Amino acid sequence: MFKPIPKEIRDQILSRIKNDGITAHQAANDAGVSPKTVYGWLAKESKASNCNLLELSRLKRENQALCEIIGELSLEIKRAKRGRS
Repeated sequence: MFKPIPKEIRDQILSRIKNDGITAHQAANDAGVSPKTVYGWLAKESKASNCNLLELSRLKRENQALCEIIGELSLEIKRAKRGRS
């Protein structure tokens, strides 16, 4: 029968894999959880990380475009001030 695993236990297992460098199989065995379950958690987390990387990449491109616009506007303002002087 399926028994939900508390979030604290899940986080602890994933933390041991990431921080302590133990294998997913070993962490699962130590916690009495199926290795398949742990690999599923890792896959979900990987997809979430990938989405975050895509969002970060998009934001960097937008930031670069905005910096270029600000640079162009700053130059226009300087030229306009010089023209009035």
